[in-house]
Amino acid sequence: MEEKKFYNKQDLEEFKEIILGKLEEAMVEKKRLAESLREVSGNSVDSFNMTEFGNESQEKEQIEILLARQNKFILNLQNALVRIENGSYGVCKETGRLIPKERLRLVPHTTTTVEGKVTPKVSRIIEEQ
Repeated sequence: MEEKKFYNKQDLEEFKEIILGKLEEAMVEKKRLAESLREVSGNSVDSFNMTEFGNESQEKEQIEILLARQNKFILNLQNALVRIENGSYGVCKETGRLIPKERLRLVPHTTTTVEGKVTPKVSRIIEEQ
């Protein structure tokens, strides 16, 4: 029996719905983080207190990191939608095999199978030794 090379339209539609749902949630979270960042950045310092300033600075930095991660996640989801449209969705970029449906349902923006994700790292470790 020949191994499937691509997912059918019905499967792709299922994945698209999952991705669109995650994208909607991600956009809401991005908006929440952006509002939090504005609140932290907008605080005026009437009574200058170094401790409060340090805490606000640290909180601002943490929110900026979370916001950057959220933006990357959104971009990855959008790229997954592009792959659905161009027919390359669900194909591992390392092995060329189909990524299992279970993995795509959990991590719909992934571009590799677990094997494809681990193999390059293992190869690098072996080469370094």
